[in-house]
Amino acid sequence: MTKPRIAIVPGDPAGIGPELIAKLLGEDGVLDAANILLIGDSHLWKRGAQQADLEVPLNTIPEVDIAAQEGLSHLEMKTIVSNDVKISEVTVEGGTTSLRCLDKALDLAQLELVDGVLFAPFNKSSMTSAGLNAEDEHKYMARYLGFKGYHSEINVLDELMTTRVTSHIGIRDVAKKINREGVKRAVNLANDTLHRAGNMRPRIAVAALNPHAGDNGKFGREEIDILEPVIKSFQELQMNVSGPWPSDTVFLKAQRGEVDAVVTMYHDQGQIAIKLMGFERGVTVAGGLPIAVATPAHGTAFDIAGQNKANVGATKQAFDLLVRMANTHHANTSAI
Repeated sequence: MTKPRIAIVPGDPAGIGPELIAKLLGEDGVLDAANILLIGDSHLWKRGAQQADLEVPLNTIPEVDIAAQEGLSHLEMKTIVSNDVKISEVTVEGGTTSLRCLDKALDLAQLELVDGVLFAPFNKSSMTSAGLNAEDEHKYMARYLGFKGYHSEINVLDELMTTRVTSHIGIRDVAKKINREGVKRAVNLANDTLHRAGNMRPRIAVAALNPHAGDNGKFGREEIDILEPVIKSFQELQMNVSGPWPSDTVFLKAQRGEVDAVVTMYHDQGQIAIKLMGFERGVTVAGGLPIAVATPAHGTAFDIAGQNKANVGATKQAFDLLVRMANTHHANTSAI
């Protein structure tokens, strides 16, 4: 099988991103699993190698040679001067380099020159100061790609995925935003993304909104009027969708490996559980986009930036997931 090509961008240079990528490249099997294209200013990658106390050889190539690139290569960018990198500080310059490197990676993915994009953690304050002009980087990427379809952040821990019906809204607004169409979208997003990662018969559990799954309507009718009919409609299509499960027990099923995905009703319903189960391994996927994009779920960690303390676990998980998604895509394409 042809090795996939993964583009990697450094994230915010003031955080732990460059250090993380240097450590990723030093992990066993990484360079065997994929051809890797580092995108960014060379001094950022050199700084990351110094922070991690590792060697990262930069094989800089012109853009016209990317299609033939093998092994580890580097595409030079000129987005920030070295003196403007302020470790552990929110800056316009840091946000600008984050966006411009991401833009280039998305451009190459649209041209099918890379099979996936891994970005080290961004800092939303820096990106906003640099003109993000979107709720988050996921909305920014969709707009940049001109993608009009449904998309949403997916959280991944090892083999478990979570999607959610509502996301960055207040708790008081959640119940009125829960509807059948939204639940269907969240289930389909989990199903399609798991397919993309090679799981063709995923087990999807839908979490209830109310305590005790509403207790037969005593605590609310969302389970009876919305969730149960949607779940039944998927079961009639022979999809392995179950629930609604009380949210205080559904992640016990997930932890035991009994389900592959949990569809949650709101942000913290899934995030708290996932982060407790494995904060150092959590991954965020830009679900629904036509391009495979993943990142570690943690942030830029300004408190430890530049100190060689960053844990590479989540970054390695994000890389491994992108490789699986790319290999599944290649296998499916070859079978046509």
